[in-house]
Amino acid sequence: MIFKLKISALIVLAALVMVSITGCGAFKKLFGREGQEIEVLPQQLAEEGMEAMAEERYNLAAEKFQNLKDRYPYSRYAILAELKMADALFLRGKYIEAAEAYLEFERLHPKNEAVPYVIYQLGMCYFKQMPAYDRDQSNTVKAIQTFTRLRQTYPESKYSAMASARLTEAQKNLAGHEFYVGQFYLKMEAYKAALGRFMGLIKNYPDAGYHNQAIEYIRLCREKLAEVKTAEVKDSEGKEPEVEANETGKGEKPKPPRTSPDMGIPPVER
Repeated sequence: MIFKLKISALIVLAALVMVSITGCGAFKKLFGREGQEIEVLPQQLAEEGMEAMAEERYNLAAEKFQNLKDRYPYSRYAILAELKMADALFLRGKYIEAAEAYLEFERLHPKNEAVPYVIYQLGMCYFKQMPAYDRDQSNTVKAIQTFTRLRQTYPESKYSAMASARLTEAQKNLAGHEFYVGQFYLKMEAYKAALGRFMGLIKNYPDAGYHNQAIEYIRLCREKLAEVKTAEVKDSEGKEPEVEANETGKGEKPKPPRTSPDMGIPPVER
């Protein structure tokens, strides 16, 4: 009995010493308040978040990592939480929020070894939002820009190699959009605008699968533009006598139309 009392006294004494050294905050973290659970340490939160990710419970994982970030912002696990929080958003299909999280990670930790992965994932956020070729291609352009930046900045990274296939697919999608718009302009008889689209297509996306069709449409656009120009010339020549007639004074006999010398029409003999 006396021995047990001595052990209890030693434990209490040790606790009092810890409080005096580290303060009440540390004591509460270790032992908790009355009626509360012992505080979860950052490593445990990180492990629980990773387990939830492995089980594809992304909502729970996001909750764990957010809790870790909020409670232990200066922990060595906080950076992991920032990255895995973005991953959880991505895997939940929240690509806009995930893109913001990846951008923030790169901004805060530009020299972190995970940056090539982060840039790749950022590109995938845009890639996943690419629409059909007949819709606005803002996300397609962002995906191309992001994958290109990854390849240029980290050419030796495995994520750079992974980005190559995605980049090709995004470029084909954008080329399809340019081809679609070119066809639309051609149908509307806006031949100059259509010509610009088709020429830009073969210049910027020569391997996208539209080269031969674009060449044929370029030829057609040039033919149509030549026809329009010829018609305008003939129209202006046909309107010239009307201008002269309008300039004739009232009551005067209008002058006969002059024949252009290159038209091959002989003069009328009176």
